[in-house]
Amino acid sequence: MQFPAFKQGMSDRRQFLGLTGVAIAAQLGLGLAPARALAQPARALGATPAGGGFPPLNSVDAGLLNISYIDMGPAKGPVAILLHGWPYDIHSFAEVAPLLTAKGYRVLIPYLRGYGATRFLSADSLRNGQPAALAQDVIDFMDALRIERATLAGFDWGARTADIVAAIWPQRATALVAVSGYLVSGQEAGKAPLPPEAELQWWYQFYFATERGRAGYDKNRKDFNRLIWKLASPKWNFDEAIYARSAASFDNPDHVDIVIHNYRWRLGLAEGEARYADLDRQIAAAPTIGVPTITMEGDANGAPHPPPAAYRAKFTGRYEHRDIGGGIGHNLPQEAPAAFAQAVLDVGPV
Repeated sequence: MQFPAFKQGMSDRRQFLGLTGVAIAAQLGLGLAPARALAQPARALGATPAGGGFPPLNSVDAGLLNISYIDMGPAKGPVAILLHGWPYDIHSFAEVAPLLTAKGYRVLIPYLRGYGATRFLSADSLRNGQPAALAQDVIDFMDALRIERATLAGFDWGARTADIVAAIWPQRATALVAVSGYLVSGQEAGKAPLPPEAELQWWYQFYFATERGRAGYDKNRKDFNRLIWKLASPKWNFDEAIYARSAASFDNPDHVDIVIHNYRWRLGLAEGEARYADLDRQIAAAPTIGVPTITMEGDANGAPHPPPAAYRAKFTGRYEHRDIGGGIGHNLPQEAPAAFAQAVLDVGPV
């Protein structure tokens, strides 16, 4: 069965520095048959505005976190969970969400750990950015809201997280939309060196490996992340108001710890937690993903990303890849919201 056609300009970035293979994807970057919402035991934060045309934020205790999130659309509609990456936030989906709710979706957009109003419930919890922790957060979030199944859609850390959930918990993901494709990888794979041209693109990863880098990111996080936005999306002419709206989420007290731990963990310079050991073993095996999937890539993505051919074999179910033209960079949902929303609609049940 083929996905509905959705014509876009073809990307000329099918080769990433001449590299192929999922082993490279391991270092790069970073679910809907009808979904049922069984209940909504969340407490609304009616006095907490989200901005960007969003309704007020909600909050729910989920696992180790009190997760702050947007909840839009009909309560009994099929559920789409939209996951942002670094250094972005929920506003990457500000124009996507209304397109989905207009088609009957209930749209949930959580702030990841270390962003916005999401907080750890205990001061003693490790400020852990390992991919397994972020994936478990999504499962805990779904459990807390009694969401049985949902379409998962994301980019950057969000795509990695959605990939892991779809691979490890396919019964919870009825469909998947993943910018830059298959980003599931274990810590050992992340230690393998890449060719010099590829390593150059990871300059910030090596910066974060130093205490100077940690201090520099803490002191200059908003200027630093503005630079990342420009490098990752060189043709996106965002204005300062758009950036400032998202940059406010970096004021989270755990933000620096989470970001630094994430990138140090990838290089084997920081330990994870024993609670995620079994999940880490499953991730390290690079499992295939069998749920219906659309992968996407912008033609001007300036961030490290694998070519589609490198990960095609990792998707064993109904599958389509879409190259999005027009100078679209790394933050594809915000730069091409109609294309991203269309992928969610096409892969899902509505």
